Amino acid sequence: MLIYILDMFGTAVFAASGVLLAGRLRMDPFGVVVLASVTAIGGGTIRDMALGATPVFWITDTNYLWVIFVTCFLAMLAVRRPKRMPWYFLPVADAIGLAVFVAIGVEKTLRFGASPMVAVIMGVITGCGGGVIRDVLAREIPMVLRTEVYATACILGGIIHTVGLYFDVDPAVATLAGIITTLTIRLAAIRWHLSLPTLALRG
Repeated sequence: MLIYILDMFGTAVFAASGVLLAGRLRMDPFGVVVLASVTAIGGGTIRDMALGATPVFWITDTNYLWVIFVTCFLAMLAVRRPKRMPWYFLPVADAIGLAVFVAIGVEKTLRFGASPMVAVIMGVITGCGGGVIRDVLAREIPMVLRTEVYATACILGGIIHTVGLYFDVDPAVATLAGIITTLTIRLAAIRWHLSLPTLALRG
């Protein structure tokens, strides 16, 4: 139940990030909902389609859609009536949602009998896929392709999760360890502006 609640929280946070980007691009309400939706459920949709887990999760559980719609409505009101919010609120909330999404992706993939390597990849897709679609639609370079430590946190969290299960650690403990790993690395990247080295061609 806790993971489900955190999953809904992550869905709301990811949807809000889509709304904010749509607001900067001056999209109409339909564009806002589209960008929020692909951000919130895009990664999980790709995962389920790749695994053959059909119908995809938000079709069987429409709570995800309601969370997105309510988030869009509230976020659009907040944009029109801006209030001072700590700069770190959305990045930290995003990090929590990201960590939970990765864990859910890993767990669901393993339930379908895939290898640990595939589970880690699907965890990354679950966490980052929606943001990639959002940025592509907004004609921006996706965050995971830039220097910021984002996908790396997902990969390491997924590895800790799968390694724990490989060594017969209690599934709840392995899941929690994966979530904490992803969250800790992502929060450290936010706090200390950690980044990966860039590829710079000379000439």
